[in-house]
Amino acid sequence: MKPVILVIEDEAAIRTLLKFSLLAEHFEPILYEDVKPAFEYLKTNSPQLILLDWMLPSMSGIEFIQKLKQQAKTKHIPIIMLTAKAEEINKIKGLETGADDYITKPFSPRELITRIKTVLRRGILISPDNLIILGELNIDLNKQRVTVKQQVITLTPNSFKLLKFLVTHPHRVYSREELLNQVWGYHKENNERSVDAEIKRLRKALGSASKLIQTVRNSGYQFNLQGTFGEHPTAS
Repeated sequence: MKPVILVIEDEAAIRTLLKFSLLAEHFEPILYEDVKPAFEYLKTNSPQLILLDWMLPSMSGIEFIQKLKQQAKTKHIPIIMLTAKAEEINKIKGLETGADDYITKPFSPRELITRIKTVLRRGILISPDNLIILGELNIDLNKQRVTVKQQVITLTPNSFKLLKFLVTHPHRVYSREELLNQVWGYHKENNERSVDAEIKRLRKALGSASKLIQTVRNSGYQFNLQGTFGEHPTAS
């Protein structure tokens, strides 16, 4: 499953540019020229990020953000604003309203893609239906179902607990003792090396996504999002 980017932009030429730029980087663009169909889409879908034009036919991008932030289902979605307004006061207004970043037209597709990946790397986005999408790795927390490149993988209960903990606590290095206590709540067989076995088992199951679990020598393990939305966010 590719990361979904919702685009709301009333200029057809810019929509087309965004569409092909996103497709080239293995994102899935959903494009609308105004907010009404976007609102309908958001009733049943949770994109990974929204690209939002400042000036739209029926309401401003600022008003749209304000409405999204008032709803539990949409307030968590990262937003990058697209605008011809270059004044600092407008940038500040957008960020204070709830936008995560801001890019001024005209912009290079390369810069925009870089900004998208940077925003996506900042943290884990858990949708209201408890779905985590990290490039090729997808985790359904409700069903305890994990897919890599759209293929379901089988995890033991212990492996799933370990994956869930690492994914929801990215970038920090955890020692074996910390993982024993945090993940299982006890010293599993009083043997910290059992964590190594669980990590090995989990990596084997994850296949190409195993690169996200990194060993930090003499310290422990960490889940690193840096490679999740890199040059090629998904391989599917």
